[in-house]
Amino acid sequence: MNTLLEPFQFPFMVEAMIAAVAVGAVCAVLSCYLVLKGWSLMGDAISHAVLPGIVIAYVVGVPLAIGAFCSGLLCAVLTGFIKANSRVKEDTVMGVVFTGMFAFGLVLFTKVKSDLHLDHILFGNILGLAEGDLRDTLIVAGLTLAIVLGLRRDLLLFCFDPGHARTVGLHNTVLNYLLLSLLAVTIVVSLKAVGIILVIAMLVAPGCIGLLLTDRFERMLVIATISAVFSGFAGVYVSFFLNASTGACIVLLQALLFVLALIFAPKNGLRAGRRRRPGALPV
Repeated sequence: MNTLLEPFQFPFMVEAMIAAVAVGAVCAVLSCYLVLKGWSLMGDAISHAVLPGIVIAYVVGVPLAIGAFCSGLLCAVLTGFIKANSRVKEDTVMGVVFTGMFAFGLVLFTKVKSDLHLDHILFGNILGLAEGDLRDTLIVAGLTLAIVLGLRRDLLLFCFDPGHARTVGLHNTVLNYLLLSLLAVTIVVSLKAVGIILVIAMLVAPGCIGLLLTDRFERMLVIATISAVFSGFAGVYVSFFLNASTGACIVLLQALLFVLALIFAPKNGLRAGRRRRPGALPV
């Protein structure tokens, strides 16, 4: 029992668990809208595009989170502008924009002398939260959650049927940029936990798990949040004993939950589909 409770004896582990739970909750809620809207690649694009903003913010002397947010939002705006003024499809535009910005960030990083560690930016460093990081994470995550849940019906209608949303008087452009801004903020909050690369999984996997397990959006939000919170808490806990990357453990647990949902989901799982096929062998 003492061995099992050992992680809770270290303040940095407790802080990491709290941060992982907060980040997991906000990523899970936003993930449901991204999956429904088909914007999973947008999360990938913005997460990679924040790197040049981080480096420029370090050079200028402003908080890194501000630079990351501005850079991520610029990526989203550029993607929308190019899509609206060209024949290129949105997923192709995102691929060009985010790889270009990520490469630009790598060039800046190699040319600027700093005490920033690229590994911490790419893969996160949730066990090394600086003073005030946990407080800032909880505040930003709480505000983001409050906005998303407060406008959940409007955002749901916008993601599910933009034409009907426009008909009933909703401002699709405002909702579009609001969702993009919330996505950028969420990615910035998640950088400390899992870094640029692994945040993509946190913004996709919970929504996919919820989509497999239910047909109702309210339940989807609950299931996604539970899976992400569990993965965040358990991932930090397990990484202590495995001496492995904490962010990777969190994402690996989310991937495992997704595989289980894919196989055993009552209606949409692989086993359920096999039972429905004519002539299938008894399971």
